Amino acid sequence: MGAYKYLQELWKKKQSDVMRYLLRMRCWEYRQLPVLHRATRPSRPEKAHRLGYKAKQGYVIYRIRIRRGGRKRNTPGGRVNGKPKNQGITGLKFKQNLRAIAEGRVGKRLGSLRVLNTYWVNQDATFKYYETILVDPFHKAIRNDPHINWIASSKMKHRELRGLTSAGRRYRGLQGKTYGFKANRPSRRRTWKRNNTLSLRRYR
Repeated sequence: MGAYKYLQELWKKKQSDVMRYLLRMRCWEYRQLPVLHRATRPSRPEKAHRLGYKAKQGYVIYRIRIRRGGRKRNTPGGRVNGKPKNQGITGLKFKQNLRAIAEGRVGKRLGSLRVLNTYWVNQDATFKYYETILVDPFHKAIRNDPHINWIASSKMKHRELRGLTSAGRRYRGLQGKTYGFKANRPSRRRTWKRNNTLSLRRYR
């Protein structure tokens, strides 16, 4: 086994003494840093490389902190002025997962870079910490590399805000291809429109 395989097995055992101590120390360090900051190198090199990261010019890693929990309804005094069906305040969940939210915030702050992928690095009772792999679409090392120059296309601008990344495709229900996923392609709205549009042949 290579070194990355050992790291991968180590990260699978997060309850081990070594990982518990390491995660606790890193979590303390991350709490002292700004919400969004650049990381000098990936905290999980084997995970970053599996998701497309290369240790060369044009690639950069940013770490972000996201507050955990659901999405409370913003109502004055908890009054929704509606039917009992819509009176829920606290039990509501946001459609996007926290990883996709993290990508969106990083992408908005760093508009000139393209979001490639994101992975979990740590969490505590209040926050989750993610590291995002970003690519500079104007760097020669990226534009001349046939494996990654697809991201330099103008179609890939803010792909994280349109649900095109791995985390985005996950909350859109596009991970599976078997029974139960039919209604999600090409999107739920398109499927609804196709099923609810009456199309009659003109009589000529």
